[in-house]
Amino acid sequence: MAYSVLNDLKKMIPEESLIQLTDDEGYGTVNQTRIDEAIAQADAEIDSYCGGKYSIPFAAPVPDIVKKISVDIAIYNLYSRRVEVIPDVRTDRYKNAIRQLEGISKGIISIGEDPAPAAPTTGGVKTNKTDNDRTFTKTKLEGF
Repeated sequence: MAYSVLNDLKKMIPEESLIQLTDDEGYGTVNQTRIDEAIAQADAEIDSYCGGKYSIPFAAPVPDIVKKISVDIAIYNLYSRRVEVIPDVRTDRYKNAIRQLEGISKGIISIGEDPAPAAPTTGGVKTNKTDNDRTFTKTKLEGF
């Protein structure tokens, strides 16, 4: 499941711009495959930051901040595949999205979900044995 969809992108950028950014063939329509690729790349970037803190991929409903970041990165990805100079607003939104992801990965920014349980920090194996159950003790092994 993608964190954002075409309609989410259309809320942030005019459809005409999406056509210009995806319609390499000149059909005059948005190329859904290229939209899906840009979103998949954005979501992979999100997962790379959030995977250490949360169970990924995020399930529906996707947290709002994750959807927003997915949209901003996907639009940036579309611009970066078609134009030499990316508009400043898109670059700024991308940089902000990355800062947010860094904050999420460090636990500074909350996405509104509980983080995944942390892996145990103490290694080793649990046992039900006590010191009295030992077959080989320090005194029994003395001299060997």
